[in-house]
Amino acid sequence: MLIFLDTEFTNLADREPISIGMVSEDGQHVFYREVANFDFDTCSAFVRANVVPLLGRYKDVTVQAVMLQADVRGWIGTLPRSLTISCDSEWDWEIFVKLAGCPLPTNVSGRFDLRPLIDTTVFHKAVCRFHKHPDRPWHHALHDALAHRVGWMAWNDARRQAMLSAK
Repeated sequence: MLIFLDTEFTNLADREPISIGMVSEDGQHVFYREVANFDFDTCSAFVRANVVPLLGRYKDVTVQAVMLQADVRGWIGTLPRSLTISCDSEWDWEIFVKLAGCPLPTNVSGRFDLRPLIDTTVFHKAVCRFHKHPDRPWHHALHDALAHRVGWMAWNDARRQAMLSAK
């Protein structure tokens, strides 16, 4: 099962997690947490302007940093089978590995890199359509993870359609 992942973090050098969003390929399993005690003073100007204002939109998702790893591992442990983590950034993968712990949980089988799909027209248009809704902003870990799922589904459908047309 694919799990679409996105994270938001303080800055490119330190990458202290601010939030993490994950959604399963079938859309039935969703995880989102915000870190209550991230160091605002280390946030880049971009993060202060584009990420921090989006926090606090959901109830019961805020945790202390020390609890984030347990929450991530606990959620992964509830999932039914072999997981492939799908993300568009090495930074997201790095944060996931840190939070999921080493060794990774036994049901995490690897990573699917979304970067080659991002620049495809069908993926990009689907993601942009998703984010066009005012309640689904860019740079929000949950909404970006959901957008990855929508983009992947559109890309996968187009690929299947092309294969059927070629027969």
